Amino acid sequence: MDLKIICEDVCILAKDTGAFLKNEICKVKATDIETKGLHDFVTYVDKNAEKKIIQRLQEILPEAGFITEEKTITNKGELYNWIVDPLDGTTNFIHSVPCYSISIALMYKQDIKLGVVYEINLNECFYAWEGSAAFLNGKEIKVSKKEKVEDALVATGFPCCDYSDLGKYLELFTYFLKHSHGLRRFGSAAVDLAYVACGRFEGFFEYGLNPWDVAAGSFIVQQAGGKIYDFKGGDDYIFGEEIAASNNALAEEFLGIIKSGFEK
Repeated sequence: MDLKIICEDVCILAKDTGAFLKNEICKVKATDIETKGLHDFVTYVDKNAEKKIIQRLQEILPEAGFITEEKTITNKGELYNWIVDPLDGTTNFIHSVPCYSISIALMYKQDIKLGVVYEINLNECFYAWEGSAAFLNGKEIKVSKKEKVEDALVATGFPCCDYSDLGKYLELFTYFLKHSHGLRRFGSAAVDLAYVACGRFEGFFEYGLNPWDVAAGSFIVQQAGGKIYDFKGGDDYIFGEEIAASNNALAEEFLGIIKSGFEK
């Protein structure tokens, strides 16, 4: 199996699907928006984009199963599975806010083998495969070299439905607002992770996420030389609904701040 060729094919697929999404953004009406849960929305665009992606991925790797956000297909493979978010940032999309992306990862057993995150509005395709560097539109990328949180720009996401740890979360917001270069919330976890990978952000943390939000981006961060961990410092970040990412140099300090915040 040539992961490089597969990854390149997935990049082309992501860009093709991105063109479809961008073409539809002005066509979505209020009546097209469905509510899956509290502050959790979906449109026909998400579903049709997912179907397009699935069809192409089945051609690229017929033996693989799928773990997808919109569940337009539910057959999970024994060894290989594509983890797909056809539109990460649906709320942004339905409000015409220009930050949303496509996230596609290939998992073998429990290991990610390749990841692609395509931010549609800036035409930026982030990708990596097992054994490769990380790339943005063909150019190798690396995490930043900032060594202290006080010099870092940090990204996060706001909990959309699970407010059980909101108090602790807001305390962390306050800390990073006071003790870093700032805190940003773009509304697409896949993009946040990709920005850590290319050095725009030094750190990112969020809870309440799903595998399709983080699988591709977390892999790209690792291939770019960064660190990925759950809030306890472990490796249960794809299915564990909590994730932190940072460059290598400030990982210990960044994780320490998050751990202390959630252990209170």
